[in-house]
Amino acid sequence: MRSSFRAPKRVLITLACTGAGLTAALVAGAGPASAHVRAEADNPTPGSTAVVTFRVPGESENGAVTTKLSIKLPDVASARTEVMPGWSATVDRDTAAGTVRSVTWTADPKVGISSDQFALFRVSVKLPDGDRVAFPATQTYSDGTVVRWDQPPLPDGGEPEYPAPELTLRGAATSTGMDDHLMTAAPPAADNAARWLAGGALTLAAVGVAAAVMARRRA
Repeated sequence: MRSSFRAPKRVLITLACTGAGLTAALVAGAGPASAHVRAEADNPTPGSTAVVTFRVPGESENGAVTTKLSIKLPDVASARTEVMPGWSATVDRDTAAGTVRSVTWTADPKVGISSDQFALFRVSVKLPDGDRVAFPATQTYSDGTVVRWDQPPLPDGGEPEYPAPELTLRGAATSTGMDDHLMTAAPPAADNAARWLAGGALTLAAVGVAAAVMARRRA
């Protein structure tokens, strides 16, 4: 049997406009975010050594390519860069302080990141203590254009136009965690039941022994 229900025309127009608006918002939100220089690491924890990967896209609108990338480090004790064909890496060390201040990758002649490409730059460093760590970056193009990715998050938590690559550090698990505390402070229900049964059995046994003694005395 064919249904005779039809949605009002005004409702259909509203739904169509809402869907179009959501699609446009998603596209607008995804575009700029994917074009920024990003930092990533597997399970970064404070004080641990991690391989930080910087995802660098080309953004030139006049055909220029990225030829240099410089990353400022939070005065780490050491830094090791991954071998990257077509690029050479230079580590800037503070010999007096015994720390590494930055790493700079420079492209070989006829090598670079075009506007329809991206590249991954990796460095192994010891992460500092804290909840977050920023890695201000400087991206240089073949036409001399320099883009500095060094802006902190906005006061309202939003993202600025040129955000600094940032990692959120996760707290490391300890051996004396919540599970150990729960096991010590509150035994599982099964253990409690076993203890009650054992206590009841001992009580019954004591009653049985006392009854037997009384019976012998009467005899």
